[in-house]
Amino acid sequence: MEQHGISKLDLKRRNRMQVLKILKQRGPTSRIDIASTLELTRAAVTIITNEMIEQGIIQEIGEYKHLTEKAPRGRKKILIDINHHYKFVIGVTIEEDIVSVGLSTLAGAVLDKRNLEIDDSVEYNAIFSFVETSIREVLADNCLDKTSILGIGFGIFPTMYSRLGIDVSEGVPNYTKVRNIIKGYTDLPLVFDNSVKGTAMANIDFLKSKDPNRHNIAFLQYGNSMHFVVTNLNDPIVSYDNRTNFVDKMIINPHSESVCSICGRRGCAESEITPAATMSKLKAAFSPDATPYLYEMTTGKFGGITREMIFTAYEKGDPAVKKILNTEISLTAVLINNLYFSTNPQKIVLHHFEIGDDANFTLIRNAVNEIGGPLVASKIEASIIEDKHRFLSGCALAIRELFFNRGGFQV
Repeated sequence: MEQHGISKLDLKRRNRMQVLKILKQRGPTSRIDIASTLELTRAAVTIITNEMIEQGIIQEIGEYKHLTEKAPRGRKKILIDINHHYKFVIGVTIEEDIVSVGLSTLAGAVLDKRNLEIDDSVEYNAIFSFVETSIREVLADNCLDKTSILGIGFGIFPTMYSRLGIDVSEGVPNYTKVRNIIKGYTDLPLVFDNSVKGTAMANIDFLKSKDPNRHNIAFLQYGNSMHFVVTNLNDPIVSYDNRTNFVDKMIINPHSESVCSICGRRGCAESEITPAATMSKLKAAFSPDATPYLYEMTTGKFGGITREMIFTAYEKGDPAVKKILNTEISLTAVLINNLYFSTNPQKIVLHHFEIGDDANFTLIRNAVNEIGGPLVASKIEASIIEDKHRFLSGCALAIRELFFNRGGFQV
């Protein structure tokens, strides 16, 4: 007989998924409030949550503490929350400059990590050898077997796709080759996706303070190419998700003297504010008069310049360095302003912008304030994901797919 509609199992999974999403977004919540939000009976929510408590997925954490002197009469609210140690997750993030492998709780608390700095000279086999060894070490060092692990999430930066043998068709990557390599030494569930998306999810899911009114963020990641993710109700919008590098082609300086060698446009983000663009401008200005501190630090050899040297020369007041970086900061502000008004997010999170220093972040915020006004400036904030914990991108991807989207069911 042909069946139509939703099955009992699907309905159960959907209800559990909704319970978990409420707890993720709000933190500790009572069954009464969950029932009200989901428009279910209290009895139904009690049945759902009691089963999840028995399985160790969620837990009761005590009574709701009323702020008023006198608590209302009636049944007391018992708060429940996700048991963030129900399972652990391994994250792997492969980006242009680093391979990061680590272990976290379901709340993104870091338990272990291993990082390998890479460049174009590091071979394909060396990357996967490091990943395999690190996964084995993380499990052994923390005395964990596969029953304790939710799965392994892989966040891969789009510019690494071709290098890792990942084919892309109409913007959609095919991870089959990489998946088969990893399946050669583990039978844990595997999740593969764009690392930019993963880091954006980590910035939403791993915040220590919960804001139930925060539903949409935009996420901008700086690097050799610029990448952008927009979320709606805290989930990535697919049209942006599949082409995160589109911001590279956005025009932010139509009066630029140079034309991009890649896209042929004048004043695109790629040719104006990426590291390659910065180095190109500095190389043209490099001299004892225009960049005295930078020239001295490198003993007159431009090839020895590092990002740290550039920032030091900026602080020391090198004329050309200050002019170039100040212009790039202003153009970055133009990009942020345009992205804000085209996507209308509650926050724009900036990642890998070398803004761990409060002074650097203030420079960007001030530039945004000058160009876009105080409203736009108030919307930007720094990513909570540290460079040494970039594997959390992979963790966030795995937790979303294997825990929240499945309602805690293990397949």
